[in-house]
Amino acid sequence: MAKRFGGAHSPDGRGPDKRGAQLPEMIDERKVDAAGARANLLFVPPVILVFTSLNEGAAGLAMGLVAAGLLTLGAWLLRDGLRATAAYDARKVARRPALPRKALAAVVTGLGAGLASYATDPSVIAGMLYAVIAGALHVAAFGIDPLRDKRMEGIDTFQQDRVARVVDEAEAHLRAMADHIATLKDRPLDLRVAAFQSAARRMIRTVEEDPRDLTGARKFLGVYLMGARDASVKFVDFYQRNHDADARADYEVLLGDLEQNFAARTEKLLLDDRSDMDIEIKVLRDRLQREGL
Repeated sequence: MAKRFGGAHSPDGRGPDKRGAQLPEMIDERKVDAAGARANLLFVPPVILVFTSLNEGAAGLAMGLVAAGLLTLGAWLLRDGLRATAAYDARKVARRPALPRKALAAVVTGLGAGLASYATDPSVIAGMLYAVIAGALHVAAFGIDPLRDKRMEGIDTFQQDRVARVVDEAEAHLRAMADHIATLKDRPLDLRVAAFQSAARRMIRTVEEDPRDLTGARKFLGVYLMGARDASVKFVDFYQRNHDADARADYEVLLGDLEQNFAARTEKLLLDDRSDMDIEIKVLRDRLQREGL
């Protein structure tokens, strides 16, 4: 069987065993961007509109530029809305997006299309028709934003709201951490941070599946992730100036320690859940035996 090459002189500088040990975590973090080609294609019409408006006189050029700006804003809102919806769908407990980006994108895109139509054909009725049609096609193609919070049955609303807030904050810390490290354009460091993020997100999924675990995980998802984010910011600021190998090694050791602690805590949460389930099963069996069933 073919075996992927890895060694001390490979691009990531890791040996085969260590590389192999991290591979499942790397795969776990690979996700397709929800704002795919369909959303990115919507940035093309505004560019075309700008060029076609250059020879339309001052008024035509002004309306064309405004319409292109509206279409660009609609494409940008749609891209963020698709990503927000994907994050909402991926979680078991989530709050609906505070800003309905996809709905706003449909409205703005419709206005842009209507204004672009009016710039070439000064008919209010035609412009309104184009605006309504463009907005309706936008909704049909991309849908609208989630309209309600996602909750789990059998768990009170207050507890689920607490979980949603903690998870939102934890994801924000993880994104900020990854964004800062990405500025270094260092692939091995990106992968190392991704491995830690994978361990943190396993704890997040565990808490989402059973919000009763929030008490035991809150310090990890709050204080520890905030500390990891702040340490990443300071490391990037220092490493960009002097590329100190010792500072890099210390940062990687910190990530390794955090990853191990998160994994151990997640394992403990899972064992506690299993213990609770075994106790409930035992109590139920004893009750059934007492009742002669």
